[in-house]
Amino acid sequence: MEFVSRSEEQTAVLAAGIAKLLKPGDVIFLAGQLGTGKTCFIRYASVSLGVREPVTSPSFTMAQTYSGKITVHHLDLYRLSDFTAEDAIDFEPYFEAETITFVEWPEQAEPFIQRPAMVIKMEHVDINSRRISIVSERDDLRQKLERLFASAGH
Repeated sequence: MEFVSRSEEQTAVLAAGIAKLLKPGDVIFLAGQLGTGKTCFIRYASVSLGVREPVTSPSFTMAQTYSGKITVHHLDLYRLSDFTAEDAIDFEPYFEAETITFVEWPEQAEPFIQRPAMVIKMEHVDINSRRISIVSERDDLRQKLERLFASAGH
């Protein structure tokens, strides 16, 4: 499924809608170039999940944890030049069954962490617009995403 967001407000609505489809244990991968809005997307999804504190990029710390209706983990693996099986062990606490985990820059860690509920790819269209592609292998989630997109007219 694909959506072209022409503003931060449209991205916020999409992120909030997607967050409502998630359940504990879900892992969401976010891929895309720098500046495409991955952290912004996670911020709005987290607010929809009841997080009240500011959601910021964990680029230097690699992980942030937020409390809301459900615990939200936000991982940013951009600065990891080489992700190993040992790193995967260190990150295991962020993939608990009762949390939702967003992973920015998942490419190098994919072989070591659980399959995501969905993969969101973001790319620049122009200075204000982003193409957001969403893929899920889970039938239940894919059907809910299709309904969400249909209700938004996409």
